[in-house]
Amino acid sequence: MDKLRKVIEQHGRWSDLIIYADRIETYLNSDFSQALENAKSLLESIGKEICSSKGIELTGTASINSVLKKSFMAIGYSGENLVTQISSALATIGQNMGDLRSEIGATSHGMSLQELKVRNDKVDVMTREFLIDATVIVACFLIRSFENENPRTIAQEETNILYASNEDFNDFWDDTYGEFAMGDYSYPASEILYNIDYPAYVTELNVFAESEKVTND
Repeated sequence: MDKLRKVIEQHGRWSDLIIYADRIETYLNSDFSQALENAKSLLESIGKEICSSKGIELTGTASINSVLKKSFMAIGYSGENLVTQISSALATIGQNMGDLRSEIGATSHGMSLQELKVRNDKVDVMTREFLIDATVIVACFLIRSFENENPRTIAQEETNILYASNEDFNDFWDDTYGEFAMGDYSYPASEILYNIDYPAYVTELNVFAESEKVTND
């Protein structure tokens, strides 16, 4: 997940995806069906955003296979391109991930208590690692390929989130890291983070918002 987190931090427009990364890591060992669900959702979100940005319509019932294929086409890979052939194979894996999630998921259909206990054992450790690693590779590739063709400046991203609108997070960050003195000047940590590394600010803000949501629930 570290590789995916770094790519998301580099490109602020994708900062909301950090929620999926957090959930995948949270459920990876305790409830792999939930990790799979969020891995599938991660890829779908990236694919849908790319298609939307490129003006490619998707039906409401489009499968993850279809979404990924169209997203690769949207960023310029033709049907004859080797990358597209590989992406099609990975898209099929994505579709199988959804099917597997339905098979082992605790909420997709009723299970006996024994079935609930052993459902994660249906997927061995090596398969889990392969599925999650494949998800990270495809996610990073799509984001980077899209951003290479559609760079977004920091100025554009700063119009989305105002520093003054996130007082709770700013207070939390400042309480954690304090202020930094430079001669006669002193600046709170949150303000430094916002102005020096805006994508990182957005990432931490979303992590904070998610943790607050979990706490309140």
